[in-house]
Amino acid sequence: MRIIGGAWRGRKLRFAAEAGIRPTPDRVRETLFNWLGPAIAGARCLDLFAGSGALGLEALSRGAAHVTFVEQDATAARELRSRLDEWRAPDAVVER
Repeated sequence: MRIIGGAWRGRKLRFAAEAGIRPTPDRVRETLFNWLGPAIAGARCLDLFAGSGALGLEALSRGAAHVTFVEQDATAARELRSRLDEWRAPDAVVER
């Protein structure tokens, strides 16, 4: 799984298999973000039931001003926080 567009295009998303995450397929994300288009730049977004964080990370990559990720699973939330730190995400927060 990878980021489809924007500044982080091509970066791979890894996540723990034991977290039971079923990420949104690349094609679905591509269609969604093509449809949303320029509305993402500068927007404040919510990735509810974030799992791998693919939707929120895609939004940040495409210029969203802020993303709040909400994920109940501790392992998935920890991995998402780690990824945000690693990628130096500009303005994002993970809530449990």
